[in-house]
Amino acid sequence: MPFGQNNGSRSGLNSRRKSGAGSDGTTAHRTSGGWNAGERKSGSGRKPRGRQPAGAGSGAIGSSGSASEVSAGKDAAGSGGGALAPDADPYATARSIVLRQLTLAPKSRHQLASKLAERDVPAEVAVAVLDRFEEVQLIDDAEFAMMWVRSRAATRSLARSALKRELAEKGIHGEIAEEALSQVSDDEERDAAEQLVRRKHRPAATGADRATLDKETRRLVSMLGRKGYSPSLAFGVVKSVLDDVAAGAADDDAEPDFL
Repeated sequence: MPFGQNNGSRSGLNSRRKSGAGSDGTTAHRTSGGWNAGERKSGSGRKPRGRQPAGAGSGAIGSSGSASEVSAGKDAAGSGGGALAPDADPYATARSIVLRQLTLAPKSRHQLASKLAERDVPAEVAVAVLDRFEEVQLIDDAEFAMMWVRSRAATRSLARSALKRELAEKGIHGEIAEEALSQVSDDEERDAAEQLVRRKHRPAATGADRATLDKETRRLVSMLGRKGYSPSLAFGVVKSVLDDVAAGAADDDAEPDFL
């Protein structure tokens, strides 16, 4: 090939590379700019980045939506927090908050009222919404208290005094609380304490010296105290269990009678 033609071809290639007109350059140029730009203009392909204005197109509100419905929807979905939006419907928002709280876990009326207050729902709105939920029996403090006592007594081995404190923290007092606590009898409370001590007792303390045994006794009594058991019941149960364990260990160490 003549030198001049070769030089011209190289010059033309360099020129196309600089201007982006070459095959590789064209693809890179269109990928980074031209094609994307064309897609944004025609509305196809990838959507443009950035946040659309509220109410535009087929966004969250839709053709018949309202700002209050969006606010209520966010509450029902669990997003957002803090005070109500200025244009939000307080009744719709309050209903959404209550429904979501009840979906997460059973709640007392006091707990739900506290949650509404945290979201700055007006007091009269909160009362009206909670009253309505009670009418349709979606809020039932008596049933909630019964369920709470059964669950906590079974899974946490709590005494009635501890259960009573927990109910009070949830705004449940008086006859409703007493009725729920009556599910746990004196015998059941003592049995629960005994089973708890047997699970928590350290076998190494059995047959040990007096100081070690006293330390184990204090540890177990303190554990029962944190569960709400009275000191007299706790000491009685711990002594009974430790004596029983020690007697069992002594029987295991005894020589068989047939020798």
